[in-house]
Amino acid sequence: MAGERGPLVTALVGVLSAIGHVGYQPDWTCERCREPWPCPTLRRIPRDQLDTAALIRMMAFLVRGAIRDLRGRVEGPEPPEIVRRFFWFLPLSDDEARAIARRLR
Repeated sequence: MAGERGPLVTALVGVLSAIGHVGYQPDWTCERCREPWPCPTLRRIPRDQLDTAALIRMMAFLVRGAIRDLRGRVEGPEPPEIVRRFFWFLPLSDDEARAIARRLR
């Protein structure tokens, strides 16, 4: 999987750059609309237009850094909230989001 990370992240950044909605560490805010990233514009892409398998791998790679960057900030999101934010396209329960967040810390 380590060999896939570079191309997957590059592909994600390429797609997002094309629509202009890219988020960067450490604040994970959309460069274009200044909303928490993944931003509402990205989240509005119809699910049937998403490559869910590739998106899961990309977001799994990115969410670990987001948890590290955002955890503990004043009025910041808790790790399970960050997981749900990055995996908006999956129907995660609160328990599932907490379990994923614990595993990624």
